[in-house]
Amino acid sequence: MKFKSMFEPIKIGPIIVPNRFVVSPMGNNFANTNGSMSDRSLAYYSERAKGGFGLITFEATVVDKKAKGGFRKPCLYDDSTIESFKGVIDACHENGAKVSIQLQHAGPEGNAKAAGYPIKSASSIPSAVGRDIPMAITTEELYELIGLYGDAALRAKKAGADAVEVHCAHGYLINSFLSPRTNKRVDEFGGCFENRMRLPRLIIENIRKKVGHSIAIICRINSSDEMPGGLDVHDSATIAAYLEDIGVDALHVSRAVHLRDEYMWAPTVLHGGFSAELATEIKRAVDIPVITVGRFTEPHFAELLVREGRCDLVAFGRQSLTDPHTPNKASAGRLDEMLPCIGCLQGCVPNMYQGKPITCLVNPCVGRESELKPAKASKKVTVVGGGVAGMYTAWISALRGHEVTLFEGSNILGGQMRLAAYPPGKGDLTNMVRSYITKCRQYGVKIKMNTKVTKELIKEESPDAVIIATGATPLVLPIPGINDSGLIHAVNLLDGKECCGEKVLVVGGGMVGCETAAFLGEQNHDVTVIEFRDKVGADVIPEHRKFLMEDFQKYNIKTITGAKVTKFFQGGVEYSLSEDKTDKIDGFDSVVLAMGSRSYDPLSEEVKKTIKETYVIGDAVKARRALDATTEAFEIAIKL
Repeated sequence: MKFKSMFEPIKIGPIIVPNRFVVSPMGNNFANTNGSMSDRSLAYYSERAKGGFGLITFEATVVDKKAKGGFRKPCLYDDSTIESFKGVIDACHENGAKVSIQLQHAGPEGNAKAAGYPIKSASSIPSAVGRDIPMAITTEELYELIGLYGDAALRAKKAGADAVEVHCAHGYLINSFLSPRTNKRVDEFGGCFENRMRLPRLIIENIRKKVGHSIAIICRINSSDEMPGGLDVHDSATIAAYLEDIGVDALHVSRAVHLRDEYMWAPTVLHGGFSAELATEIKRAVDIPVITVGRFTEPHFAELLVREGRCDLVAFGRQSLTDPHTPNKASAGRLDEMLPCIGCLQGCVPNMYQGKPITCLVNPCVGRESELKPAKASKKVTVVGGGVAGMYTAWISALRGHEVTLFEGSNILGGQMRLAAYPPGKGDLTNMVRSYITKCRQYGVKIKMNTKVTKELIKEESPDAVIIATGATPLVLPIPGINDSGLIHAVNLLDGKECCGEKVLVVGGGMVGCETAAFLGEQNHDVTVIEFRDKVGADVIPEHRKFLMEDFQKYNIKTITGAKVTKFFQGGVEYSLSEDKTDKIDGFDSVVLAMGSRSYDPLSEEVKKTIKETYVIGDAVKARRALDATTEAFEIAIKL
């Protein structure tokens, strides 16, 4: 596919954006605690400019010191941070990108501890269970805040920004005014549509008064709040038209409030461009440029949307984390070299919420681009294990100039990540595995398959460094009958090495067990899951779990929780619900074991005796998430 439309320039207000690729504003916790941009911010944003993105949007930047949503949020509420912003903006400009700074008041989604002030909202309605009840911001405070937005925009201009983006989405302060679900006010900012639009109108007028038409003004809006009584796409189309009439230069159309954040940062199961129809409806309402967003990874559908006039620019949020060079690779036709976002939500969103610098399972180099330097001296490196930890270490080490050989004991690469792609909606994980294989070959890693590595082979290879990435094996607990009752291991089932009868019991209701159950349910098996904990899928990331539990309902997958399996037998198990209450369940054609994994490291103790630089990474250390595996792989690869 030719990406002609995605590489056409476009005018937004007074600026010309060189192409249609946009970096979304994503909280990253790279800023300094005083609100200034850090060296890490510089490395992060400039790398995406080098990668060919036409418009880069800096993450939510605080306009009011009383509304700082986190300890490491960038701030433009006084002049002290302007110079740090200028340094990052200059670096982006040097690489051909335009820069927009998102201006935000977190409102009911704020952090009172970080700000040191109570959180505020349109009305005293908490954003979710467990969150602080916000105070209704006073009318006087609103007029003060309107001025603060204008002042922040002026500072953005002084720093060299090409645009500012007023954040009116996701349940933050301005969105709480737009939506009748959260705006219960009876002053001039509540009630009818015109009153609910008063705050964004006055903010935009104040910004325009202070910066004129020298920079563009963009508004980020929800296409839908995805909540009963909140804004739907018809409301949002009207809001879009209103914003155009009052002088906004472009719209950035997102989706949902945090109560439905599965539509904000979509998990793997949702396809790229899943919000396209909603963005199209808004594009019909306006003539100004519309930016759409929503789990775009590969650029093909983005090209189609722009080509058809259904949007004007496409924001590649998490994809820009995974591969900051996505536009350049699309332009050069090197799509097979592109690292894909797999929607795992392991390193980006959780870290953002916890106040930690974000990272990425597929690309743990995020925000650490400056650390990826050529090695001081080339070493001969042996990597044992062809899962994602082994492959990532191998190609990063080779990229840095080392001579790398990777050994894999089977006839196929990818380890457990390859098998994790089999359950419903997880197919994108295959793309990650394939991209790592491509990277290994691109950087000259020698790959030797079907090779069992022994201490003798290591001695023969005589490497300078050895990385043990042998992964994990299924956990088999010492429960009576577990070895002689005809069990099927979940990994063998997913890999097509064994098959099930119609009626299946899955023992273990963690992520692997639940996804295996959904895999079987999709094929019309009659499935029951038994789990020791009080609920199934307890270890599944919340946004993923919502869709996984929908599969359980759709396929009528039955569950038994709080149950400790005490004995296996042909076609069933015995289990205890308490010390004095036992039961059994039987009559199954097949029993599948999915009780977890155990680290597998048969080599390191012996290898360490002869090779000083021996490292163990990933599940070979301890069975955990893939994020831990690739993070450790990166740490070792830049250390060699």
